[in-house]
Amino acid sequence: MNPVRPWRNIERRKSRRIMVGNVPVGGDAPISVQTMTNTDSSDVAATVAQIQRAAEAGADIVRVSTPDQPATAALKEIVRESPVPIVADIHFHYKRAIEAAEAGAACLRINPGNIGDEKRVAEVIRAARDHGCSIRIGVNAGSLEKHLLEKYGEPCPQAMVESGLDHIRILQDHDFHEFKISVKASDVFMAAAAYQQLAEATDAPIHLGITEAGGLMSGTIKSAIGLGNLLWMGIGDTLRVSLSADPVEEVKVGFEILKSLGLRHRGVNIISCPSCARQGFDVIKTVEILEERLEHIKTPMSLSIIGCVVNGPGEALMTDVGFTGGGAGSGMVYLAGAQSHKMSNDQMVDHIVEQVEKRAAEIEAQGPAQAAE
Repeated sequence: MNPVRPWRNIERRKSRRIMVGNVPVGGDAPISVQTMTNTDSSDVAATVAQIQRAAEAGADIVRVSTPDQPATAALKEIVRESPVPIVADIHFHYKRAIEAAEAGAACLRINPGNIGDEKRVAEVIRAARDHGCSIRIGVNAGSLEKHLLEKYGEPCPQAMVESGLDHIRILQDHDFHEFKISVKASDVFMAAAAYQQLAEATDAPIHLGITEAGGLMSGTIKSAIGLGNLLWMGIGDTLRVSLSADPVEEVKVGFEILKSLGLRHRGVNIISCPSCARQGFDVIKTVEILEERLEHIKTPMSLSIIGCVVNGPGEALMTDVGFTGGGAGSGMVYLAGAQSHKMSNDQMVDHIVEQVEKRAAEIEAQGPAQAAE
């Protein structure tokens, strides 16, 4: 139950569309969510297991660091076993990019600040073209080229954008156009300013990220502010939330940011109150349990869990399933925005899970248009 409202609409920046494996990026394609493994890339089993968990959480694309030959040697099997396209993360050694392309990577991430001169970039382009890879130009405020730091005196949005545009020119001079670009910084203001300038200077798909954002809570807040504002302006075709946390958490946060702006719809959107003395049941504990028990639901739908009748009935009118706390150990269940029946607090969790699963099945039965992200 997500009615369209004109004040909710975001007009996305028009960008070219490229392919990362079988995932379209740019144009009118959905904004894809990425993460990056943190296992030893030469450990195939551990890396594939982490990729599979990220994919189950909704990751569309996963990046794998390839710092040495053992990592690129393992990449071929990782790519073969991965359920999603793999981006090879390249720094310093351009030959790793060539090896990654040969191993079947869907995309090569190269850092203009450390990949080497134009001759080396040309060899990477040749390998990408020969093996059907796209390329991400990944500019980072922490590793800008020496001549740009000398020119600008310090990392700044102008230096980051200039670095990116210089490398776009190299790719285009070699008639290579299957590329996307990012200009990441750990400073939210710097990253946002750089992305806004970049969006005006190129029609290339843009990969969003606030790099090295921090731990789960602080990094989530930082990313939500930085990425949320850019997405609200229509900027961004794919994103990665960079957290010092399990990659699955990055995927979850990425989707929550997109869901909050109506840009992707996946799984159950739980609307819940912070609870207070008026609550008719333990809201916080209930939501915690429901989040875990409803993780398997991929169908987009909404669930309201409100502790009392102040806002409960009103919120329930706008959700697929709702529960509002009442008195005497029971509350009211709402289905499809209408008051349905009472349910005791001690049975409400199992009952809500059952109702959500039932509603998800109904939405799926209505066809792809209703169940699509």
